[in-house]
Amino acid sequence: MNQVSETPRPSVQWLEVTDANSEQRLDNFLIGFLKGVPKTRIYRMVRKGEVRVNKGRVDVSYKLAIGDIVRIPPVRVAEAADEAIVQPALKFSLENQILYEDDGFIVLNKPSGFAVHGGSGVSGGIIEALRQIRPQQKFLELVHRLDKETSGCLLIAKKRSALRVLHEMFRGDGIQKTYLALLAGQFKRKSQRVDVPLLKNVAQGGERMVVVSQAGKPAETLFTRLKAFREATLVHAAPKTGRTHQIRVHAAWLGHPIVGDDRYGEDNVNKAFKQRGYKRLFLHAEQLRFAHPLTGAPLHFNAPLPADLQTLLEHEETL
Repeated sequence: MNQVSETPRPSVQWLEVTDANSEQRLDNFLIGFLKGVPKTRIYRMVRKGEVRVNKGRVDVSYKLAIGDIVRIPPVRVAEAADEAIVQPALKFSLENQILYEDDGFIVLNKPSGFAVHGGSGVSGGIIEALRQIRPQQKFLELVHRLDKETSGCLLIAKKRSALRVLHEMFRGDGIQKTYLALLAGQFKRKSQRVDVPLLKNVAQGGERMVVVSQAGKPAETLFTRLKAFREATLVHAAPKTGRTHQIRVHAAWLGHPIVGDDRYGEDNVNKAFKQRGYKRLFLHAEQLRFAHPLTGAPLHFNAPLPADLQTLLEHEETL
């Protein structure tokens, strides 16, 4: 367990806003800067005028601009004595998994078995590892998320301006995502569009699940058959929305859950594949297509299929 020490900030601080925090809400900026200070205390400081921007009072929703001067009053901050614990294997792996990098963002070929961020019993994930590998990089933030067991293309922003544009693209249709998935059984159609709403955090047997429900949010995935095997079918899955576990739940709804899915899959199918030495979810974020967030140039990234997934396909019997 990390020990926490109380460290007083000695006096009033005046901070000039740079590109890294431009367009960020004041409350989010303060929460990030004053780590360990309760949010109620931060909101009270703003409300009472202890925090000021350009010597004036502002609301917590104020969006910072480059050059703004933020007054931070003296405040005691609880600081963690140790940084997040990240597995050495993850740090080593990430060094060799960068598909593309420029001043605005990184495209990473995420390895399976690692969460994208710490929390929920995980001390440190992909983003924490990157920050430790690159302590000189002042801004590194996840643009989107992949499940722990999913591998493939993951976007990391290096500038807030790039993060803002990429978030807008994800909310619309500016980013085309294509996954490789191995579905249980023989998927007969050449392609099928699944357009059924999903509801998250439904308790089933003590576990939080995502389920198909008219009370949920719209979700759409296009499945396209690539190769038929005797016991499974390789498909492209192109999600048009970005709901939690969307591809996994839509595949199960089709009656062809993803091989290795221990939450939405079929126990007998997973057991049969495990007996052949295969132990992970066969879901890989293979491709990303979008316009560069800063230049507008068209981009296309492709993450090679991991060796364990490639080996499985090579040993499957085709029809």
